Amino acid sequence: MTETAFEKMEVVVHHAREVDQTLNSRVREFQARALAQRTAGILVTKHGPGRFTIELSHDVPFGYTHEKA
Repeated sequence: MTETAFEKMEVVVHHAREVDQTLNSRVREFQARALAQRTAGILVTKHGPGRFTIELSHDVPFGYTHEKA
């Protein structure tokens, strides 16, 4: 059974040169949230050019970050 994510953020990046820096910064924010809760990992999903979501998800083990295209 798939659990629903309980914290989620949409990230839109307009310039390719900013993608890595922006995503890394947002993932660090979610790492702090995950560490405080210790119940979920981080899922990064690419929805299209420059469009991503980052979320805490029970489908990802605590301490891990998974990327999904």
